[in-house]
Amino acid sequence: MMNKKTLQVGLVGFGYAGSTFHAPVITNVANMSLAKVVQRNGASSKEKYPWVTVVGSVQELYADDDIDLVVITTPSTNHYALAKEAIMAGKHVVVEKPFTTTSSEADELISLAREKNVVVSVYQNRRWDGDFMTLRQVLDQSLLGRVIEAEFRWDRFSPVVNPGRWRDGDVQGSGTVYDLGVHFMDQALTLFGLPDTITADIRIQREGGIADDYFDIGLGYADGLKVSLRSSLLIREPGPRYVVHGTEGSYVKYGVDPQERALRGGQTPGSPDWGAEPEEQWGKLHAVMGALELQGRIRTLPGAYQDFYQNISDHLLEGAELAVKPEEAGMAIRMIELAYQSHREGRMIEVGS
Repeated sequence: MMNKKTLQVGLVGFGYAGSTFHAPVITNVANMSLAKVVQRNGASSKEKYPWVTVVGSVQELYADDDIDLVVITTPSTNHYALAKEAIMAGKHVVVEKPFTTTSSEADELISLAREKNVVVSVYQNRRWDGDFMTLRQVLDQSLLGRVIEAEFRWDRFSPVVNPGRWRDGDVQGSGTVYDLGVHFMDQALTLFGLPDTITADIRIQREGGIADDYFDIGLGYADGLKVSLRSSLLIREPGPRYVVHGTEGSYVKYGVDPQERALRGGQTPGSPDWGAEPEEQWGKLHAVMGALELQGRIRTLPGAYQDFYQNISDHLLEGAELAVKPEEAGMAIRMIELAYQSHREGRMIEVGS
């Protein structure tokens, strides 16, 4: 625990992730103050947050003894290098997902953070999507009985490749698996734990593409549970986001959490009805409880990205348990590595082998 009342936060990068997912959330969390932003070009962060100091290099941020927490929002291809520098400077660190591009890099950062006695966590904000929070409650309350099959889908229609975007580039850490798949992998591990097997089909479907833009990853569990994680950038009519079947019923949920769209539109977690979904997007439950058969909609819990940073604050200032542990984020990267191995070798991989 830190002996102070407010965390001084330094933000590395003010691109889409920094300006959309991090700065508006950090500035709406008690006991956190956005103090410095690293921007190599321009000062748009100061236009939006006049009190911040804009600096041109991470070294200026790391050298500031007043900065407690460094938040890294740059492309995933350089998360490891920047996080390592911040940890070496004695800063607590939050890294935008994915944690790193290899599990060995993740392991090194975890070990280094322990050595330097600092905290490192990863912005797995999709744990605070309202639909996922609702699904978690459905499972925690055993409304479906023993779960036998689950499918998570992230469908988009983005047919044009943009070679200037790092996500479409030919470097490790680019592509849909690292960009979107890491969210679903984290959610699956959170709900169901580590699987026994993994099988993956990873493809490039778009014309001119050099980074993967499609995945179908299957996780197998000893109790017979099968979990499918799927995404494509060539689906104009998306299917359900979540489909979960159990021995007592099914839960089907369409639509995408509204928080990202709200943040893009300038709203913040303090806005009225933050994270609330319209009724037409609520999930459908069809289940049996004893002699009763139930059919109906379950109101989606309001999404709460701010709870991630509130937990960081509570952990550092009050000793609360860390919600997103670095070991969990590192395991998601390890599972992604195994998914690529399964695809290359065309076979099922034993996770524990």
